[in-house]
This record gives sequence, C-alpha cells and structure tokens, in this order.
Amino acid sequence: MQITAADVAKLRKMTGAGMMDCKNALAESNGDFERAQDIIREKGKLVSAKRADRTATEGAVVARVVGGKAYMLCLACETDFVAKNEEFIKSAEQILDAAIATDAGSMEQLLAAKVGGVTVADAVAEKSGQTGEKVELPYYGRIEAPMVITYVHSNRKLGAMVGFNREIPRDNAYDVVMQAAAMAPVSISETDVAAEIIERERNIGREQARLEGKPENMLDQIAEGKVKKFLKENTLLNQAFVKDPKMTVAEYIKSADKDATVVAFQRFSLND
Repeated sequence: MQITAADVAKLRKMTGAGMMDCKNALAESNGDFERAQDIIREKGKLVSAKRADRTATEGAVVARVVGGKAYMLCLACETDFVAKNEEFIKSAEQILDAAIATDAGSMEQLLAAKVGGVTVADAVAEKSGQTGEKVELPYYGRIEAPMVITYVHSNRKLGAMVGFNREIPRDNAYDVVMQAAAMAPVSISETDVAAEIIERERNIGREQARLEGKPENMLDQIAEGKVKKFLKENTLLNQAFVKDPKMTVAEYIKSADKDATVVAFQRFSLND
C-alpha cells in the first residue's frame, strides 16, 4: 500500500522515531500503525543490544519534590549532543512523571511503570532506537522526610537529594544539598557507612603505613587514624561546611535549628 507523508508524520508523533524509521515500519507492517509501533520498539531493543558494550557517560539528571518525597533519576546516553536535546530531556521528565505517579520504590518498580502506553523499560529501549545510541537508566532514587530538597547542577550530570527531620529555612537546606552534591559524601554520618567501605579504607591505611616503613606493631593504630580522617572528610554531617570551614555541616544545620539534622541523602553523578 502507499505510505503517505501524513501517515509518517502520524507515526512519528506516536513514537518519536525518525522519519525513515517510521516510513520503513509502516511499509513492513502494510500500514498497520499498531504493528508499526511494535516494529519501532523492536528496533529500539535491537539497537540497545548492539550497543550493550558501549558506555553511556552523558545524559540528563532530573529531580522533583512532591509533598514529603523527593524523586531523582538519570537517563543516560552516549553523546552530549543527544543529552542536550529537548526531546531527550523531555523523555527523562516523562519517566520521572511515571515514577511519581506510581510512587516507585525501586528501579524494578520504575521500569515496570507505564509511560506513554508502554513500560518505562520499553520506553528507554525505544529512545535508543530513536537516537541510535545506547540509552539506559543508570540511577533512580526516592527519599522521604519531613522536609526534602533537591539540587541538579546546570549541566544535568549531577544531582543530590537531602531529607531533614524537621522544617528548616530553605536557604540553609539548599546550602546542605549543594554541599552534598559538590563534596560527594559516602553517607550521612559515620554510623551508616557501609562496613566494606570502612574495611577497605583500613586496609589502604595499613598498606600505606607499611610502604612508608612504619613498624608492624603500629600499623593498626595508624590505619585507625586514617579511617577516622576518612569518615570526617566523607560523611555529610562531619564534613567541613564549604561556606565556612570552621564549622561542620552538622553545626551549620544546628545554627538554623538546634534540633534539626539530616535523615536521608542520595547523590548521583555521571562523572563518578
């Protein structure tokens, strides 16, 4: 059958795929729009499979606060050209809409959620077909607290979410979430650092001391000192506050509200 320009435009609007992809899909499906959409989705999955060994180091981080919850995700691709495309950013926002609508509590739940009539997993595969690049969702997070705040850097490659146990002035909260984004803490405080991280730092400290020629009977003591230094520099509440290094982040928060503290935190960067 004859495929008209109007048919191609209609399928492009439905799928966001390229003009030739739409024309070929309509020809293959003999003008059946439903089958043509399936062909385009299948093509997206094929592109994803072919590009599985590629690295998606560009992309768009998007975040939003709804009530007492904050949501953040990253839709990643291969090139900066695609990452800055308005349609690509719109796709990331639409997936975030799906996360919020379903209140997805995990990546698995998000991938199963529906966006534009298909699952998020299929929508990501379709985006790969549309762009010709590897497209993936490397990160999704959600936090909940009496007060939550988000920050996404202007290049959309970095974002953070912080939750507080009570409302504090927004300017103070924003300072803290910017600190979290910039200084990349591994956790909120020393009490919630993963045991394997502490053990790794202990081993590194012990080996460094050994290479420096320190006595064997002093290695454990030196290693513990290095772990203590690591925890101070890499846990959010114990870090020196960037705007005033004379105080810690915990002290800065308490200068705004003596009973306030951070109870939730997540950060993601495409550059890490």
